[in-house]
Amino acid sequence: MSKSDRSKLHIAMFPWVAYGHFIPFLHLSNKLAQKGHKISFLLPKGVQPRLEYLNQFPNLIQFFPLLLPQVDGLPPGAETASVVPMNQQKYLTFSVDQTRDQVESIFKVLKPDMVFYDFWFWIPDLARQLGISPIFYSVVCSMGMWTGLNAKKLTKETTVEEAIELPPGYPSSTVRLKAEEAPALLFFAEDFGSGLSFQERMQKSKIESDALAFRTYREVEGPFLDYVAQGYGKPVLLSGPCLPESKTQQLDDKWVSWLSQFEPGSVVFCTFGSQSELQKDEFQELVLGFELCGLPFLVALKPPKGCSTVEEALPEGFKDRVKGRGLVYGDWVPQDRVPQELLLNHPNIGCFVKPLWVWINVGVSA
Repeated sequence: MSKSDRSKLHIAMFPWVAYGHFIPFLHLSNKLAQKGHKISFLLPKGVQPRLEYLNQFPNLIQFFPLLLPQVDGLPPGAETASVVPMNQQKYLTFSVDQTRDQVESIFKVLKPDMVFYDFWFWIPDLARQLGISPIFYSVVCSMGMWTGLNAKKLTKETTVEEAIELPPGYPSSTVRLKAEEAPALLFFAEDFGSGLSFQERMQKSKIESDALAFRTYREVEGPFLDYVAQGYGKPVLLSGPCLPESKTQQLDDKWVSWLSQFEPGSVVFCTFGSQSELQKDEFQELVLGFELCGLPFLVALKPPKGCSTVEEALPEGFKDRVKGRGLVYGDWVPQDRVPQELLLNHPNIGCFVKPLWVWINVGVSA
């Protein structure tokens, strides 16, 4: 074996079961495979067909499907957060927890050098038993990790003031929750599968890792990364955004045709991803805001709660008033078909609106 061959690693990937996690983990896999490393990617069986087109190195990146068992409370056949309401996602979490034996069997055969994971608190213990190094990888920023690092344990009795209080030494007095955002944070003090809260799962996942990795740059988050490294006493690794090359992919003709009607830099694009589910009044307030902005807009949202389509949720007369200027699309644009950066790269897109979902940052770091 040559010196070069000995320097190549075998890396397992096991992200949280949402496309907003699968895709960044796969982007990182492509970058690592580009350097010659071998990747074994664990994911629910039904997800694999939707991700294969993003695999740029099929000779080095191999998918290993997991069979998620049915558990009480989980919709039949559910494998990702995109099809499970927020208040039922603890059942999805518990279902994936039940795949530990499958994961162990795969690891025993593959013998990877390390595993990148984010939500599965039991991975560090399992990995170390098999001589595998566990690396916690956050696909979002490090700025929100104050909710886990040196923070009080969230409980149902936690007050709003306690929930938004910044811990000692936090490098910013302005990066913080507002009082009205605290209820979203406190939601994750509740059980989130296997008898642990969301905060507890994430804390255990990070504390028991060998290193913490983030999808960011030091130039963007330097002080926060130093704070995290010191607080957890672990090395911090940075991947950057790991955006893929898109030379061989093209934006779908329907989006090219629609966008071509407008001036360069004039279109507002808004997408909330696959996990958000607004109340009907929130949905209507949002789209009315885009109507009032006076600019052409493309809004991609799931139907709000209680509605089967976005069309039935639109305010009265809205569709006629914005005809030829605004489009509200009831599917996940465009991650199910093309990488999002292709749409954002279109010259007529001038503004991108996306929420920073506070709950994702509960003890973790859209």
